[in-house]
Amino acid sequence: MTATAQVSGTARSAGYQVAGAAQDGERVISYAEAVREAMGQAMADDDRVLLIGEDVGVYGGAFGVSGDLHARFGGHRVRDTPISELGIVGAAVGLALAGMRPIVEIQFSDFTCQAMDQIVNQAAKIHFMLGGAASVPMVLRAPSGSGTGAAGQHSQSLEAWFAHTPGLKVALPATAADAKGLLLAAIDDPDPVVILEHKLLYRTLGAVPVGPIRTPLGVAAVPRRGRDLTMVATGVMVGRCLDAATRLEADGISCSVVDVRTLAPLDAATVLGEIDTTGRALLVQEAPAHVGFMAEVAARIAESPTLYHLLAPVRRLCGLDTPIPYAPQLERAVVPQLEDIVQAARQLAEVG
Repeated sequence: MTATAQVSGTARSAGYQVAGAAQDGERVISYAEAVREAMGQAMADDDRVLLIGEDVGVYGGAFGVSGDLHARFGGHRVRDTPISELGIVGAAVGLALAGMRPIVEIQFSDFTCQAMDQIVNQAAKIHFMLGGAASVPMVLRAPSGSGTGAAGQHSQSLEAWFAHTPGLKVALPATAADAKGLLLAAIDDPDPVVILEHKLLYRTLGAVPVGPIRTPLGVAAVPRRGRDLTMVATGVMVGRCLDAATRLEADGISCSVVDVRTLAPLDAATVLGEIDTTGRALLVQEAPAHVGFMAEVAARIAESPTLYHLLAPVRRLCGLDTPIPYAPQLERAVVPQLEDIVQAARQLAEVG
């Protein structure tokens, strides 16, 4: 069922394309519906596209994302698998090498740990090691992040693992429109793409074009521009940064917000250009700070002429270096919340 135009407070906080923003050729649907729509359009347009994973068929996916695809395309193209992530991804690599374009759903991104040999040592490297004679056009989708009370083994943000691997492309859609557009671009791509979908975003609403749109991999978005500081964010943190920017505007602090969208390839030019303009950088991620993705962004700033535009030291606001707790109050405490972003931005704006 298509989502209504009524937007909850959670939806406003998590996604920046919300009800009321629909233009001609668009309508408001949920992030999960946008993912399902992308898969359905790709499967209808190309017989090589298929979906495999645990409970993606009759059950409709652990988070209900695959929905009615099994009824529409049959069990041959929407295939339930045994509980073996290593086997699932290995099968997808073989299918891709044989000319298919498989989409793999892993129930929780944490479970990719069971399949890292196939992801990192096979999918990511085959094109290079065979001198370009073969490619692996595979998409791996997985729910990521905290906020659902799923505790330490079902709530991690592992994007830096994948972005560190040459040969993998990595995307974190923050809106329903990008959930659709990035997935369709990933299905078209000749290389393996990992798409991490934050669990809190599945029910958020956004204006999404009806047709099969493509959001190019390697192009960041700037949903808000300001003059005093730039927030660079990924995934669910994009919406929180936008909410923080709205609150800060009332205090006379004008903020830009950059949605990185794809970690690999990284659109460093857009990120650095926005920081050049404001002279202050607040880098926000849910994952722990130590060796996290925002450390790479900080290094890019330090190694570029942007360094000489800074009016204050670069500030990272990240999750704590601890597993995600089960208790709701502790889970919130270890991951940046709206109030944390507002406070960090105010402190940064006062420096220099």
